[in-house]
Amino acid sequence: MSSPQERLTDALYGLGWSTVKKLPEPVAVHLGRAIADLAWKQRGKGVRRLEANYARVVPGATPERLAELSRAGMRSYLRYWMESFRLPAWSEERVRNGFDPEDVHHLTDGLASGRGVILALPHLGNWDLAGAWVTTKLETPFTTVAERLKPETLYDRFVAYREGLGMEVLPHNGGSAFGTLARRLRDGGLVCLVADRDLSASGVEVDFFGEKTRMPAGPALLAQQTGALLLPVTLWYDDSPVMRGRVHPPIVVPESGTRAEKTSVMTQALADAFATGIADHPEDWHMLQRLWLADLDPAMAPENREAARSAERPDTPQAPGKETP
Repeated sequence: MSSPQERLTDALYGLGWSTVKKLPEPVAVHLGRAIADLAWKQRGKGVRRLEANYARVVPGATPERLAELSRAGMRSYLRYWMESFRLPAWSEERVRNGFDPEDVHHLTDGLASGRGVILALPHLGNWDLAGAWVTTKLETPFTTVAERLKPETLYDRFVAYREGLGMEVLPHNGGSAFGTLARRLRDGGLVCLVADRDLSASGVEVDFFGEKTRMPAGPALLAQQTGALLLPVTLWYDDSPVMRGRVHPPIVVPESGTRAEKTSVMTQALADAFATGIADHPEDWHMLQRLWLADLDPAMAPENREAARSAERPDTPQAPGKETP
């Protein structure tokens, strides 16, 4: 049975989808910025965690710089939510014109080859808008995986929302999801996964902004098992209403080594591509949760990471991504 807090969370998200999508766009933009600024001024756990994560991305940043970044980060995060609440009401033209990615030929050439394509993204920008653009502009359906949320009704809302945008959504159930994704890729299909945060106990250890963390093995394993093309994607906002993005060159499967060794090399390459996009646009990285091993295990935290040690998980759930099994 759901707790009162879970039922309240579900009701608030339901209110967002039913009400915000009806607002004129300038009103929704203003509302999102006002909510972001209020949350930033309160300096809750989510804001402090965001600053602790930005401290890794922008080494040597002063407290004032980190505060500026966290304010911009909260505004970007709320822009994501306001856009997501409104996406189901956007026209096809609005979706097509709402995203302007670079180097899309990596994706279209891969699909044309018939070998299947895996798009792997970090929690940058609005991955739902990018997905809607793919299904609308490129007229290409794809399969993704969503983290199970509590209460179940909230998870059902996200599944219905994403399916309404043209996505096939699988629950994050490890092996069963992996098998379905592999079948889609062998049929020449497209799979999209948010892959900068490990949700399992089997993640691959990588160097990320000078410290250790774990990222999912799924993208690399799927590429090895199916022969699909693995493409990192990074997203960002600028001052316009249009989101920007880049499809990075393919991550190749190493010619030699064990399966585990190949997976390690490929996942590190994926982390490096993510780091490039995040470093260029840190305020658009919506990582309000602990990520680095030093934060997940306090005993590993460097002595000078007081901000990282004091920040805990945010009070509100992370924006659910298209997570990797």
